[in-house]
Amino acid sequence: MSLLKHRDFRFFWAAQTASTFGANMSRVALPLLAATTLAATPFEMGLLQAAQTIAFLLIGLPAGTLVDRMRRRPILIACDLLRALFLALLVLGFALDRVDFTGLMVVTLAIGFATAFYEIAYQSYIPAVVGRAHLVEGNAKLESTNAVSRLAGPTLGGSLVQLLGATFTVAFQAVSHVVSALLVARMRTVEEAPARGNRRRMAADISSGLRYVLRHPVFRAITGSAATYNFFYAVMLPLVMLLLVEELDLPGTTVGVLMAVSGLGGILGAAAAGRLARRFGQVRAMWLAYLVTVPTTLLMPLSHDGWGIALFAVPWFTVSFGIVVYNVGQVSIRQALCPPDMLGRMNASVRFIVWGILPLGSLTGGALGEWIGLRGGLFVAAAGMSAGVLWLLMSRLVRMRDLPAEEPRAVPDPAPSP
Repeated sequence: MSLLKHRDFRFFWAAQTASTFGANMSRVALPLLAATTLAATPFEMGLLQAAQTIAFLLIGLPAGTLVDRMRRRPILIACDLLRALFLALLVLGFALDRVDFTGLMVVTLAIGFATAFYEIAYQSYIPAVVGRAHLVEGNAKLESTNAVSRLAGPTLGGSLVQLLGATFTVAFQAVSHVVSALLVARMRTVEEAPARGNRRRMAADISSGLRYVLRHPVFRAITGSAATYNFFYAVMLPLVMLLLVEELDLPGTTVGVLMAVSGLGGILGAAAAGRLARRFGQVRAMWLAYLVTVPTTLLMPLSHDGWGIALFAVPWFTVSFGIVVYNVGQVSIRQALCPPDMLGRMNASVRFIVWGILPLGSLTGGALGEWIGLRGGLFVAAAGMSAGVLWLLMSRLVRMRDLPAEEPRAVPDPAPSP
């Protein structure tokens, strides 16, 4: 049965759509509030940007442990309502002219903390909603929404700010989170209550989640490839913008169109992920998508005026297509292989590693741009991103077409080595 006929998945998909669009609109509206209303300095803008994602580093691991100790649906509802409350307080504060930059930072951090819990619980809840057999289809549909929201959310947020003002846009985001919470509340999926016996200290649970990811050969390969890709992608991002604006001297409209090509590739990749998994196998489609598409980024440093812009646009589209297919596959594999009682800690540990490395990549990219130039730095970034597939090719995944048919068993946490 198609998941489009699955009542609870439709509610879940609609809720995730509303919540994701709200979150991606925040990436534009909150900085614009800081820049226009509070006259924030460049350093303050950097702090605000960091505040939106630093929660994954600060509380990501303990959040995974707490998610494993509770039912996931109430966490999703609570996180959406908390984000709506924080945004509503921000709207009220601006309406009364009582918000300064410190207040905006505090609210942004609070929203980031709620988002960290939401993201970990969301990925851990999917298997309970759709079942193991429909993970690829479910993740593909959810990833298509993610791709659309990454493309359209900031654009919609920017347009609303221009038409109606940043404060109204923040209020609109608050409503989107309330809608998400109401949709999740209407779901009927019965989720097993986590076992309450034999609970250890949080530090021990966090450690067990990290050990599980790092010692399991499949999880280690997937996490290593994703972390390698993310690090060098973060190296590339600041250099890409400078290449387009400074070296190629492109107007802002053209730069916007070229950056949007990435979102289009992601949307098409999400649409094709299920079909490719059926054609080549779930595991094989995952690593083939990475192997075939990511090395095209080696063409990007060769971009130049005129037709040479295609040397940027085609790889930028292609790698986005491939990485979304890869993401749908690797998330589905992780969810299928992980015992239910480890899902929260596993997802938190993976996100801690693969997202926590992003700031280091950005700093490295800036240093490389100064040291060997934009094109040299872009070549290093492209080569590093391409090398991430070696984690997969050197693992047991390369010999598999699909995952084994058996269900994962709830097993005790791996004990520390003697």
